[in-house]
Amino acid sequence: MFRKILNEFGIEPNASVKSFGSGLINNTWLINENGNEFILQRINQHVFKDPFAIATNIHLLCDHLKEQHPDYLFPCPLKTITGDNMAFIENEGYFRIFAFIKNSHTVDVVSSPSQAYEAAKQFGRFTSLLSEFPVDKLKITLPDFHNLSLRYSQFETAIKKGNQERFKQSAAMISFLKDQKEIVSISGQISNNPDFKKRVTHHDSKINNVLFDDNNKGLCVVDLDTVMPGYFISDFGDMMRTYLSPVSEEEKDLSKIEIREEYFKAIAQGYLSEMGNELTPVEKKYLVYAGKFMVYMQALRFLTDYLNNDIYYGSKYEGQNFVRANNQVCLLKKIIEKEKLLQDIINI
Repeated sequence: MFRKILNEFGIEPNASVKSFGSGLINNTWLINENGNEFILQRINQHVFKDPFAIATNIHLLCDHLKEQHPDYLFPCPLKTITGDNMAFIENEGYFRIFAFIKNSHTVDVVSSPSQAYEAAKQFGRFTSLLSEFPVDKLKITLPDFHNLSLRYSQFETAIKKGNQERFKQSAAMISFLKDQKEIVSISGQISNNPDFKKRVTHHDSKINNVLFDDNNKGLCVVDLDTVMPGYFISDFGDMMRTYLSPVSEEEKDLSKIEIREEYFKAIAQGYLSEMGNELTPVEKKYLVYAGKFMVYMQALRFLTDYLNNDIYYGSKYEGQNFVRANNQVCLLKKIIEKEKLLQDIINI
């Protein structure tokens, strides 16, 4: 397989190839050709039905940034020897290659407020630098990815038609999530409010999608498959969801879940250092809501999948999606408890 792929990109077929990184969606390898390193990825077609939509988006952004912001580090995929944006290998799938950025690394868990600041700054910078890009040119790579109204509708269907034993077990969570339905209503209002602007949005702002240099300063954002038109609440909210608590969504011990105010302050300062002049006054009032939006949506998705017998996320052990949903419900409750305090931090 690798010999065919490397040949498509004009790389020596005997270059070394080894597995790389901890990504869950795409397969990733590190190529070494006589000391020159590259990243090879296979697009997961079970998740991304139209790989060429991803390639089109990335090259459009690459061309725009080269013209408007040539100093910005943007990992653009190499073209094949025939000029295509990616290579298709029969029975193997779609592949792309990036130049490996030397003296860079990623991290899987946020370990300090300064790290949170640097990551938030990079996601803010990415959107800010692309503020003049005609966002409607971007293709939708994951339809309805952050459509909360749809996620709630799927949740309601799962309650009616899903596993009734699991429904009984989840009764308390279901009741709480129904009580928070105003979060859905607000998201609908946002999509109809001209004060909220659709921008080039990453949609997956976890810490491992940021490259850091050897001094732990942010270099750029990576993993651009989910880049689509969207609202800032998706990126800011997912940073809150994944940076604020010291434990991940897999944690069973709910006593370990907490909201670290210093991390929230770092996220807000980092993001607003780039997006402060880009966001409207109305948008700035919804920074804390962004966290509620993303945590609530993820809780819905995990619980919906649990009620549907784990057909989307799958389950490595019995009840894993129940654990994940319960974890996110607990995180949402903690954000709601500290909502005024978090808002006061932004208002300082």
